[in-house]
Amino acid sequence: MAWFLGFAGYRPNWIGPDLLAGLTLAAIAIPEQMATARLAGLPPNLGLIAFIAGAVGFAIFGAGRRLSVGADSTITAIFAGALTLLAAGGSPHYAALAVVLALIVGALVTTAGILKLGWIGNLLSIPVTTGFLLGIAAHIAVSQLPAALGVGSPGGDLPEQLLALASRAREVRLPALAVACGVLIVTDLGHRLSPRLPAALLAVGVAAVAARVFGLAPDGLAPDGLAPDGLAQGSLAVVGSIAGRWPALGLPHIAAADLAALAPLALILTLVIIAQTSATARAFPDDTEAPDIDRDLVGVGVGGLIAGMINAFPVNVSPPRTAVVADAGGRSPLAGLAAAGVVAGVLAWGGGLLATIPQAALAGLMLFVATRLVRLNDILAVCRASRAEGGLILATAAAMVVLPIASGVAVGVTLSLLHGAWSNARVRVTRLRRIPGSTVWWPPIPGRATWGESVPGVAVLGFSAPLIFLNADAFARTFLGEALYSAAPSKLVVLEAAGLVELDYTGAQALRRVVLGCRAAGASFAVARLESPAAQAAFTRFGLWDLICEDHVFETVARAIDALAPVVKA
Repeated sequence: MAWFLGFAGYRPNWIGPDLLAGLTLAAIAIPEQMATARLAGLPPNLGLIAFIAGAVGFAIFGAGRRLSVGADSTITAIFAGALTLLAAGGSPHYAALAVVLALIVGALVTTAGILKLGWIGNLLSIPVTTGFLLGIAAHIAVSQLPAALGVGSPGGDLPEQLLALASRAREVRLPALAVACGVLIVTDLGHRLSPRLPAALLAVGVAAVAARVFGLAPDGLAPDGLAPDGLAQGSLAVVGSIAGRWPALGLPHIAAADLAALAPLALILTLVIIAQTSATARAFPDDTEAPDIDRDLVGVGVGGLIAGMINAFPVNVSPPRTAVVADAGGRSPLAGLAAAGVVAGVLAWGGGLLATIPQAALAGLMLFVATRLVRLNDILAVCRASRAEGGLILATAAAMVVLPIASGVAVGVTLSLLHGAWSNARVRVTRLRRIPGSTVWWPPIPGRATWGESVPGVAVLGFSAPLIFLNADAFARTFLGEALYSAAPSKLVVLEAAGLVELDYTGAQALRRVVLGCRAAGASFAVARLESPAAQAAFTRFGLWDLICEDHVFETVARAIDALAPVVKA
């Protein structure tokens, strides 16, 4: 397998833009990766280590030039909620489960790329993905509220956490709330001005300085979890020094029962990573080449394996960070490697500078991330265009909120598949009419009751979907009804097959039933514009060419009518 595909055709004049993009990415990634690690219930330094692992693995094995891989809030919110059901947050067992999960997911994503399974990303429709992100945003927001409010973290599911936080309203620490809101507002304003601005780093840095200047960050306090209830009312919990805190290389030991419990979660994360990698690669394509989704998956998977081997947690492609690289002029994975170098330097020598960052500041940053996951414009657009798909958004989001987060994702995937099946099952046969003065046959135009012209004794019928078991029976019934039992029974029936891209065995039997039904009624049957190679191969496999006969297969509808119609209207 070739390495460093993202550097293919590299030019010396790209070095400057790549290094600048790398510095910009590092300025944004340092606070964001620390905040994501806290979202995972793990020490902040692990977020920086996960970023380094993702950047290195993707640079070696990935194909995309601008994709940024590292800790990602979308998958982190999923596995953090699921792992708390298996182990106490912050415990060694919890950390070990996160490491093993990174290894399993990394192996699955790498395998998916090698087997060219990038198409699996299409299993999540836009409405389901939108609802899925809406639910993730709710989980992120609720998980960060305790730190933003300066109170202890309540247990239980999301509704229970909200009720518990509401009951502790009088315990809110105003300094923590002010810091969280300030970071949220400054980061949001900076992002609106330009995604390239390191507004997050600036906001978090100012919060750290303010905490020290005003005496809000107690000396020697270095909790890795959420703000403890024992803090004085005027104090803020801080991150604490992370200088030199590199985890040891090695694999943790967990029980076989834990592996079995992690398996379904790993599959869900793999599906989400495939979908997000595919969507991001297509949203930020290279200048000269089409995205290689499968090879990008190999890069992301290897990044996850490296993260697991150095005791971090699962990684993913990040759309916001990828946008930063693209906007900053990054031309190759060197931008990601440069950012990883800066992050490594912070870990090795500059971690003490991060010691006084209030945990409320990181909570404010994650609240900003949560707001970015709420795609309000998409929600409104989908609801205006289709009530059913708008309901799909709400149903997916509700499942994510009410159920454990991993179960909510599974429900979302199921809803997406059912929606696809339902859409295919609803496709019906359409009677086509000829555009006057041409040989083009076209389906009815909405809002125009009388349009186009027909040929006496001829029915031209189209079907714009794969002909499979989901719609085969409806196809046969509606086709025969339109062709033989309409007001004027036809002597020639033409299947306009441009939209028939595939058919399975059940669909082939339905088409056989249609051909024989037409012949039994005294009508001739022909096929026109069967353009799909997959459909042509299926016709061969299922013996449909022999049934229809070669002299009843045509390149256009016009040729079919000229050759077979008993009456031709000029």
